[in-house]
Parts: sequence; C-alpha cells; structure tokens
Amino acid sequence: MKTLHKIALAGLMTGAAAAALAAGGPAKEPGIAVEVTPEMTGAGQVSSGVALPSPPPVTGNRQRPVASWGKPLPYPIVIADRRNNRLIEIAPDKRIVWEFPSPNLTLYRGNEDVNFSQDGRQLAVSEEDNYDAHIVDYEQRAITYTYGIPNRRGRTGTLLNFPDDAHLLADGKFMVADIRNCRILIVNPKDSHIDTQWGQPGQCRHNPPHQLAFPNGATPTENGDIIVSEISGSWVSRITRAGKVLWSMPAPHVRYPSDTFPTVDGKQMIVADFNKPGRVVIFDPATKKATWEYFFTEGDKMLDHPSIARELPDTGDVLIVDDLHDRVIVVDRQTKEIIWQYGVLGTKGHAPGYLNYPDGIDLDVFRDWKAALKK
Repeated sequence: MKTLHKIALAGLMTGAAAAALAAGGPAKEPGIAVEVTPEMTGAGQVSSGVALPSPPPVTGNRQRPVASWGKPLPYPIVIADRRNNRLIEIAPDKRIVWEFPSPNLTLYRGNEDVNFSQDGRQLAVSEEDNYDAHIVDYEQRAITYTYGIPNRRGRTGTLLNFPDDAHLLADGKFMVADIRNCRILIVNPKDSHIDTQWGQPGQCRHNPPHQLAFPNGATPTENGDIIVSEISGSWVSRITRAGKVLWSMPAPHVRYPSDTFPTVDGKQMIVADFNKPGRVVIFDPATKKATWEYFFTEGDKMLDHPSIARELPDTGDVLIVDDLHDRVIVVDRQTKEIIWQYGVLGTKGHAPGYLNYPDGIDLDVFRDWKAALKK
C-alpha cells in the first residue's frame, strides 16, 4: 500500500487503527497481510441508484418503537448487503429509503452484520474478511470509527482475526466477536482501549467466559447481559457484563449457531443454523428444548446458510436472512409460509429488488418512515 494512499485512507478512520495505518512503510505494518480475492470485493462500489428521501427524525426506541406497519413486516430493515459492500434500508412496502455504499473498498467491504445503537443514530458493522469493524453515523452516512486494521489479521494491539457481530452497547462501548482469536472484545471507542475480554487467542474451547470455542455471536439483551454463540459444540450462553455465566447449553437441533437473539418477551432464544439446508430454531433455556422450528430440505422454502433470525414485534412472525439465496424473508409463525421477501431467489444484483449475499439485519424502530413516506 503506497504511503499517500495510506494517509488518505487513515483520514477516514479514527483511533489506534488510523495511526497504525498511516505510520511507516510496509515493514512497519502490524499483523499479517490478507490476500484480497475477487470474491471478497464482490460487486465493488455499487448503489441502487434510487433517489433517497430525507430520513425522518428519531422519535422511537426499542422499548417504545414508532408506529408499526403491521403484517407482513412491522418495521423497515437495514440490511448488510455483504457482496454489494453496502448497507441498505428497505421499507415494508419494499421502497429503498436509505443506503450507504462503500466509500473505499480497502477500508469498507464485505459488511456482514449491522446493528443499531441504543439511540438509533449509529450503526455497528463488522467485516469478517476485511478484518475490521466500524461505527457508521446514520445521518451523515459516514464511518466515524474503525477497530481493526483493514486487510491485516492478528491478535495483538487492535488487530482482529475474522470479526463478527458488532454492537454498540448502552454505555457507548463497542463489542465485537473475534471468531478466530476465540474471544469477545468490549472496547472504548474514545481510545480503543479493551474494557473487557472474554476468551483467549489460541485457547479455543468451551469454558466461558475464560475460553470460548470460536464465538461468532455476542448479542446484548435489554438488561445488559450478553448472549454468546460458539460455533464448536453449538453452545449458547448468557453471561452478565461482570462475566457470570447464568446458563449455557448447546442449541437444540443446530449444527452451526449464528448470532442468537432473545425473543421479543426475552424468555426464549432464536437462532439460525448456518447450513444447507438451513434451519431456524426457537428454544427455551429453562427447559433446554426447542419450541418452534423452520426447516425444509427442498423447494423455495428451503434455506441456504441463513445467518440471522429475529422474532418480529407485534406479529410474532420470523425475519430470516437467507444468505446464499440472496434474499431476506418473513415467515408466518403459524403456517410457516413465506409472506414477505426482498431479493430474488438465487439471483445476485444491486438494482432495486436485488441483494448480493445479504448477511446481517436490524429493525429501524427509531424513525417513523410510515408517516414520512405518506407526505
């Protein structure tokens, strides 16, 4: 990487990662360089080309959301459209209302998980095969913080190794599951200081919170506990911020748990099985049994490596990111029929109506797009 390009790129970043990127020549760069393949850059810097409306103000929150659209999808969704290297927000009527294309493919590509901050004004984004994680300002459509160094992997300093599932916590700290380093980090974005670390690089076994077996999910709950998913053994655990394990169990009927979330009432868990055919399971930690499943082995209802499943507020239906089918769907809880879909089954694209390996999702309960789009 040429020095002038490095300095320009560092201007888009903050924290220790920016300093490490801008300082010195290649010999001084930390970590191990990652070979960037055509698959990793995907479609490049693309956009839907749609004229975007002005976002309405933030008037809701997770506890008191804005007015629901009802069935089939109660709220707009922000999608991490991984191989289009963009975030895109889709209203329940399938209009594109907000979009953040990659400003720089070195710094920002392969976004695979996205989650709103508590106030709805920022987005936490992780990029596994770019080896970094970001904070994006929703209003400015700008990257305001980066942890990790793009295209370089490692286990020291701010280096990461296949980071997944970033979240901004209620206290402003930034959390990321660092899969191949077998740890979860909670860092302070003000100075990139590690506030909390669960797990240790090279100690990849299930013994939370001291050791973790390839964690790919770390989801904050309403009361501040963290739901941790580990790939090996399909373990799901609930851990307090102080590091106390409240319960730990293998997710039933799941081979590869991906980003476990609480159900709307907080009593059960919902998890996607990242396989083909994929599966979605809701289970009760109190009984350690599955209470609902979505699983088909053929046809249009079959899932191909789903990465996220969420129970929807108001309706109780299930929102699923069906990654390798290039679509996001809503499944009716009772009939298990697909009642809403964005993306065309098995067809990649970035024009309106298309996705390219969607991998992450969150609900925009913060802005009343329903009222704004009527004006």
